Amino acid sequence: MSPTEISSRSVPNVVSIAGVDPSGGAGVLADIKTFSALGAYGCGVIAALTAQNTRAVTGIHEVPPGFLALQLETLFVDVRIDAVKVGMLATSDLISVVADALRRHRPPFVVLDPVMVAKSGDRLLRPDAVQALIRELLPLANVVTPNLPEAGDLLGREVTEAPDDMQAAALDLHALGARAVLLKGGHGTGDRLTDLLYVDGRSVLISADRIPTANTHGTGCTFSSAIAALLPRRPTLEIAVRDAHAYVHAAIAAASQLRVGEGHGPLHHFHALWPTTPEAPLTETRLQP
Repeated sequence: MSPTEISSRSVPNVVSIAGVDPSGGAGVLADIKTFSALGAYGCGVIAALTAQNTRAVTGIHEVPPGFLALQLETLFVDVRIDAVKVGMLATSDLISVVADALRRHRPPFVVLDPVMVAKSGDRLLRPDAVQALIRELLPLANVVTPNLPEAGDLLGREVTEAPDDMQAAALDLHALGARAVLLKGGHGTGDRLTDLLYVDGRSVLISADRIPTANTHGTGCTFSSAIAALLPRRPTLEIAVRDAHAYVHAAIAAASQLRVGEGHGPLHHFHALWPTTPEAPLTETRLQP
């Protein structure tokens, strides 16, 4: 998908509420890159600092709930927010702060990415906060975007890539209060990966070939933030999800152009904007949103 295919009627303001990954592959930094690549103006509210690279999370420093509330209130009273992406919220207190701000300011679109475990396997959401996320944030989101392990955490059971299992999980998440569910199949084992979008009482399957690469750090963050960036300028959630899926697939395919870290490297968020060779000049066409 080319940036020129994105409507230029207006530039939406989109905010990421999440943690900071210093390596830039996930969290707020990845979200801001995604917003920018897709023609949205990116804002960021920091819920946690992490010591993290492409191989591990070595520490988490949660922002005090009162300061998170201050960030949100200060932003919302001044900036028109067209869409919100909610990512890493480590504790029930932080979840409550975000839920309260969303209820009071009522942004048009909310995408909830229930970030629970990093690509390295390190846990980012405390187990005792899962019920708070279900109770307070799930009903406020236009769409929740768990991967298979995250869906299992939310439902208290294993969720596999089997189509019937994914369908049952999506229905159960909807029953918990989610208006729409995007169940991501990237943790599946086959050469063909399938996501399931449950919206308006029907299921839509979106499939793509698996790309053989280790550069998948921040895939979930990027997918959810792409949906948030596109929702204000797409007629339906399904179209926004399909376009976001195409963007993420292309960003994974182009990730080998980057050399970042020794572990799970990041996606190439600007694959459609940057020159393909370092010596190539940046033309006016490439710089246009």
